[in-house]
Amino acid sequence: MPDSRAPALPATLDGWLGLLETRHGASIRLGLDRVARVRAALGPGPEAVVITVGGTNGKGSVCAMLEAILRAEGYRTGCYASPHLLRYNERVRLDGLEAGDGALAGAFAAVEAVRGDTPLTYFEHGTLAAWQIFRSAQPEVILLEAGLGGRLDAVNIIDPDCAIITGVAMDHMDYLGDTREAIGFEKAGIYRAGRPAICGDPRPPASLVEHAAVIGADLWISGRDFGFGGDRQQWDYWRFDAPPAQGARLKRGGLAHPALRGANQLSNAAAVLTALHTLRARLPVSMQAIRQGLMSVELPGRFQILPGRPTAVLDVAHNPQAAGVLAENLSGMGFYPETWAVFGMLADKDVESVAARLAARIDRWLPCTLPGPRGLSAGALTERLRAAGVADEAIRDGFASPAEAFAFARESAAANDRIVAFGSFLTVAGALAAVRRSAMHMH
Repeated sequence: MPDSRAPALPATLDGWLGLLETRHGASIRLGLDRVARVRAALGPGPEAVVITVGGTNGKGSVCAMLEAILRAEGYRTGCYASPHLLRYNERVRLDGLEAGDGALAGAFAAVEAVRGDTPLTYFEHGTLAAWQIFRSAQPEVILLEAGLGGRLDAVNIIDPDCAIITGVAMDHMDYLGDTREAIGFEKAGIYRAGRPAICGDPRPPASLVEHAAVIGADLWISGRDFGFGGDRQQWDYWRFDAPPAQGARLKRGGLAHPALRGANQLSNAAAVLTALHTLRARLPVSMQAIRQGLMSVELPGRFQILPGRPTAVLDVAHNPQAAGVLAENLSGMGFYPETWAVFGMLADKDVESVAARLAARIDRWLPCTLPGPRGLSAGALTERLRAAGVADEAIRDGFASPAEAFAFARESAAANDRIVAFGSFLTVAGALAAVRRSAMHMH
């Protein structure tokens, strides 16, 4: 007889998300045994080609490019990415469309029904729910974005047919280690024996290269086995027809730039084309679909430039490498009398290094408090900015939220100025929420 004292399970997506946020103390628990157990209980997975994407920066862009190209070719796709900006539904896409509330709530319930007494974190339960949605929908290709690291990340319970690591830089050091070698080893955990292993980092840590060799993965490294070049009008992709740098060098010129802005996107696109090349026997893709996909790809918050004046740029950059790329992209935009920064970061990030990378590009800093236990207060952020050498007169008094800081910047900046909101997914989400609110008032 069922226990009448057991609490009723949620019927809505919001109810499920609220339950999962409160349920398990540890927000991050690395290890695959628990997730693998529950995945086995769900039953057999879909007969799909699986591509797993890891790396410090660029994972979301790579998934979005793959999705756009494969959909242009007519393949049915499933994509699981994280974190989200405005709605949890953004994390699970089928054929480019976000999963509905009902489908997600049903998938959370299906995971709950088989997990027994196995504890799962919020991310683990969400990963299994995405897998459950893919089991029902049976897409032909599944794209999985690693949430943290790779080796012990929940998505790594699924064996990929091809794995891509975009690059290795310093981030999440509390969990992954405090050297590039340690982090590289964790990321390389998504590689598989005898399967294509793409590395978009032209200077990969030795630990990544060694791990690929030890397990017998088919490793392709940017700059050695494939690469890119070009100018502002178009770009070229090249690769050898067999790694490592053996055989003929093949070149494809005259490609249109990806619709995602920023110098780093050519590196991401080259990794994508290499992955598709290695999977061509199972997933043939035409040059026309590649062109169409790269021209139509969209991803909010990745050097996203909003229409209107003053110019506003949204970027989720939250580590020193990404901040360096953002600085480079900002410098390529032309002249603006003043640049205003809506700046919010999490406490476990390297705030000083991020600020230092962008200090030369920013005239006025608007520090804002981020929500949640990991969010830094505006006051603490101001102290970190000072420690990074930002002058007092360049820092405004703090704001209670990114939305408040963004609204202030829009009111205060001159029409020819520029606003950049960055430092966290939460900062960009707050700025986007402010944009939506002001658009609704105008209508």
